Amino acid sequence: KIDAAREGYRPTAYRASILYFLLADLARVDPMYQFSLDAYVALFNQSLEKSARSDDLQERLKNLNDYHTFFVYRSTCRALFEAHKLLFSFQICCKILQGAKKMNLQEYDFFLRGGQVFDKSQQPPNPCSDWIGETAWDHITELDKLPSFRNILTSFESSARDWKEWYRHPEPETSAARLPGEWENRCSELQRLIIMRCLRPDRIVFSVNAFIINNLGQKYTEPPVLDLNLVLGDSTATAPLIFVLSPGVDPTNQLLQLAEQKQITFNTIALGQGQAPHALRLIDNGVLEGHWVLLANCHLMMSWLGELDKIIEGMPARQPHPQFRLWLSSAPLDSFPIGILQRAVKMTTEPPKGLKANMTRLINNMSDQKFNACGKPFKYKKLLYAMCWFHAVLVDRRKFLNLGWNIPYDFNDADFEVSELCLRLYLDEYDETPWDALKYLIAEINYGGRVTDDWDRRLMNVYMASFFNDETLSVPNYRLSSLSQYVVPEDGPLSLYREVCSGLPVVDRPECYGQHSNADVASQISSGNTMLETIVSLQPRAADASGVTPEDKVYALADDLLTLLPEPIDVGAKTGEGDGSALFVVLTQELDRYNALLKAMRKGLTDVRLGIKGLVVMSSELDAIFQKMLIGMVPTAWMFAYPSLKPLASWSRDLLLRWQQLMSWCEVGPPKVFWLAGFTYPTGFLTALLQTSARNNNVSIDTLAWEFPILTVEEKDVTGRPKEGAYIKGLFLEGAGWSYDNSCLCEPEPMELVYAMPMIHFKPIEAKKSKAKGVYQCPAYLYPLRTGSRERPSFMLAIDIKSGSVDPEVWTKRGTALLLALAE
Repeated sequence: KIDAAREGYRPTAYRASILYFLLADLARVDPMYQFSLDAYVALFNQSLEKSARSDDLQERLKNLNDYHTFFVYRSTCRALFEAHKLLFSFQICCKILQGAKKMNLQEYDFFLRGGQVFDKSQQPPNPCSDWIGETAWDHITELDKLPSFRNILTSFESSARDWKEWYRHPEPETSAARLPGEWENRCSELQRLIIMRCLRPDRIVFSVNAFIINNLGQKYTEPPVLDLNLVLGDSTATAPLIFVLSPGVDPTNQLLQLAEQKQITFNTIALGQGQAPHALRLIDNGVLEGHWVLLANCHLMMSWLGELDKIIEGMPARQPHPQFRLWLSSAPLDSFPIGILQRAVKMTTEPPKGLKANMTRLINNMSDQKFNACGKPFKYKKLLYAMCWFHAVLVDRRKFLNLGWNIPYDFNDADFEVSELCLRLYLDEYDETPWDALKYLIAEINYGGRVTDDWDRRLMNVYMASFFNDETLSVPNYRLSSLSQYVVPEDGPLSLYREVCSGLPVVDRPECYGQHSNADVASQISSGNTMLETIVSLQPRAADASGVTPEDKVYALADDLLTLLPEPIDVGAKTGEGDGSALFVVLTQELDRYNALLKAMRKGLTDVRLGIKGLVVMSSELDAIFQKMLIGMVPTAWMFAYPSLKPLASWSRDLLLRWQQLMSWCEVGPPKVFWLAGFTYPTGFLTALLQTSARNNNVSIDTLAWEFPILTVEEKDVTGRPKEGAYIKGLFLEGAGWSYDNSCLCEPEPMELVYAMPMIHFKPIEAKKSKAKGVYQCPAYLYPLRTGSRERPSFMLAIDIKSGSVDPEVWTKRGTALLLALAE
């Protein structure tokens, strides 16, 4: 009887085990996400007690499963960063559906990984090349091979207009956007997700959200707000509570207020060298008398945390005062002691997101006394509001990724407070507003002190100039952006400014920052791709739904690559003696570098195949190559020749094109039009062009600069090489559109994130002192990661381009740049 009754609860045990292994996997997403089995069993016991009872077993099981699943979600969410909360919900949703055999694993795998094409020769032509990109078409052609998507390729030929209409829909994941023809009724929810992943990667996050709502319910997409009172209720005197910190956030004040409410003594100490004895004394006093103790910045004292781990482990034996609580705060660290993390109640703290939240916080932190302290209140209040806006825009611009800042900076309240003090002192000191001094102090020193990239500094100065000028003071309701809701309010008390902030729109449109609406699309694509890559990294190494093992998959891939890969060459024999010119030196150096890459790839691929067969030992280096190939990424061991963000399929196709350019140069001489991205060191090639010009004209190379005439002809119509410099093709424009008629920058079309640039003549000329008006200095980067790496900066040179009908500053705010290569 007991066995039979116990068997009845097996579905609950199965659900609980699914959730536990999901929690255990989270440690691979972030090392601070550690959850112990003991803590999980305690959660399960609470679910047993608190879930609704019923005499009907099936109803009891449903109540228990529903309660426990949501209880685990809610209590885990407070320990997760914002970026991982939706990922966790989606994982719960998919694992439950897979457990109930309601999800096709082959389709789920395609949704995560997409389709990659290594050999384009067999691929059908793209009938909608004007709006379906190369990567999207790769996905679609591979998708056609899945049983449930047979003939989707032909539907793009027969229903091209309907597909385009669906693609152009602002919210294609909603029921208002109908898929063309039979596909509307034929596709399951997961299959709709797959089509979204192929054609509209910017809507992946929204589609996943809708998928969770339809399968688990709305509450799994609304993570609870961190409430310290609730956390305190769930905690005990023997387990620590740890804040996992984000830059620019300090939970000390919140804790102080909570301790005052509860009328408990609160002691805090910032850890650092020599602070261990003081920390121990505070803990000992707290254990006896029931105080709260906060050990802040644990990451600055890693050597002592092992000892702290032992103290926490021995805490139950000391029977601390019931009111005692040990609070810790630390930045995320790989080496943080797992013992502390598993015992602790974890909470993440993140700065408020959005302009409204940041503006409200800054204004709310102002006291009436400080607000009225300046002797020139009219100027001070207007410029203070403009400076709050300046701070909020700088902080929140990070969300645009590469189009926001080249390097993400952690601007914080201290920068704002120092700038506010400068503003007050300088306005009191001078009758005339000292604009230059204020702009320099705020943008170049207080905030600019953090900025290490020259183009980021240019952006900051452009913002500063548009908010700090005479018009801010003289124009009523001076506009802070192109949108009418954001203005500098008229003179009034502090309460008026608080009202203005609370009335700001909740959703920030990209135009607030001077951006185009496409900037949101770029960051949404990145968020979606990052989420999918993270889930792929958590997948078990087992045979997929079609029965193909990871070993078989990588072996076949290595075979394909070895077939496509050209053989290394004898550079001396191929190039001959040469003419000793700078360009010939570039050619031989490039061939040497590509030779080294081809040899490394051949050896790696051959050894991986032998390792899979068990004929050689699978070393850690070979395993790293294996793991990267399994998820379709380029192995790190092959990235030494040039930086790239491309997946393995397009990276290998790109490598063949690079090799072809060099082989053609060896066989028929320098090309008429050079593909600049085909060089491992494009700057070396450009220097060689300057050297050649300097020698031909008998001038010093230091006196030369570049001019960049845009060519209006096609490559096939170019008859010969130019006298000076070279014709360059294959550049991409990001963050703006290109007017082919007027050869200048213009507004981009919706959803058009990147434009292929026409050919540019890189022409050495004598350096000029003056700069032409209406010209935007456009930075050119090797690849989309504009920061580059410590070894290889991504920035190459600035190219002068006509800014069109608007001022160059507009393109500075847009983050407009030229790229040699894309991430696809």
